[in-house]
Order: sequence, then C-alpha cells, then structure tokens
Amino acid sequence: MDPDAVKSTLSNLAFGNVMAAAARNYQKEVLANEKAQGSNPVNEEVDLDELMDDPELERLHADRIAALKREVEKREAFKRQGHGEYREVSEGDFLGEVTRSEKVICHFYHKEFYRCKIMDKHLKTLAPRHVDTKFIKVDAENAPFFVTKLAIKTLPCVVLFSKGIAMDRLVGFQDLGTKDDFTTNKLENVLVKKGMLSKKKKEEDDEDAEYQESIRRSVRSSENLDSDSD
Repeated sequence: MDPDAVKSTLSNLAFGNVMAAAARNYQKEVLANEKAQGSNPVNEEVDLDELMDDPELERLHADRIAALKREVEKREAFKRQGHGEYREVSEGDFLGEVTRSEKVICHFYHKEFYRCKIMDKHLKTLAPRHVDTKFIKVDAENAPFFVTKLAIKTLPCVVLFSKGIAMDRLVGFQDLGTKDDFTTNKLENVLVKKGMLSKKKKEEDDEDAEYQESIRRSVRSSENLDSDSD
C-alpha cells in the first residue's frame, strides 16, 4: 500500500474519531442545557450529521486536534532529551544532563538507605506524568565532587534545578511530613508549589487519552486494511 495513502487514511480516521466524540459531547451539552431551562429533552434529538457538517464546529475541533498534535510532538522532543523516565546518571554525565533541560529534579541517594528507596519509588511514578521535567538520580558515593559542590550532607537529598541552577532542595522528608508513609500526591504537590511541576487538570488528561486512543484505533484499522489487501 502507498505510504502516503496510509498516512492520509490514518489522519482522516483520527480526525473522524475525534469529531464524532466531539459531536456526542455537544449533544450531551445541548440536552443538559434544555433540561436546565425547564424543557423536556427526552424526545429531543440532535442530528449528528448536521453537527459534523457545521463549519464552525469543524474549525474549533480541527484547532483542538492541531493543539493536541503539537503537544504530542513537544512530548516526543522532551523524551529525546531523556524526559519521561526516572534514570540514573553518572557524575561525568551529570552536568550535561542538568544544563540541557530547563527543569531537572535530581535525587542524590545511597543504595543502602531505606528512605532513598522510598523516594525512588515516588519519583519513578511521577516521571512519566510530567514529561516537561527531567527526573534523574545520582549515587552520592560515586559523585564526590558534586556532593561537595552542592553541600549535600543528608540523604535522600532531592536537588531542584532550573536552567542549570540549583534553586531549591528537599532534604530527607522534612517537607513531606517527616514520616515514611507520605503519598506520591503529597510529593507531587510539594514539587508543584516549588515550581518544578505543572499541575494537570483531569480533563486535559482525559482529552489527551482520547486523542491517543483515536490514533491507536486508526493504526489498527490501517493494519487490518493492509492485512486484507494481502
């Protein structure tokens, strides 16, 4: 099958899936508004075909799709810089990792310390949620130069970098209630307040998940078409 034709098919399918979902959501809003105004919407129906042909609705959702695509491309660019996962880096790579990204959260740890393992668990959970921030860790025993340079005396120590400059830090669990059983959300909220993470709205996550699912459905449809053509 012609690769350009496949690409066009994927794009059209993805657009159609998102538009159909948008039309369904619009129908729900119309019915809800009519109910609030005292009308009886039980027997009322919205013609989805008319909505699909509405140029204003099409323009609005085409803009939304374009915005989602830009967001996906932005995330892919971040991932190429090592974002989206919690990685260990060596002392030799540390400076480059910290200076190549605008926001970096670095955990200086000791492999035998129980509290460092707790911090590891939470940071590993947060990394894929916040792709615009880089999450890394450094073995303090193997990075004596930067441990001294950054005056790290207590572990775990999470140093917060902005544009290559150490702006703040979490020492032990002092900012997290001092106990071991703090939640990932607690750590996330602390990092949001310190400007290292952006708090996402639930609806943004849902919209992005819907767009990603539409792309996956389109890919599966394309694979089925290829299989049939064979």
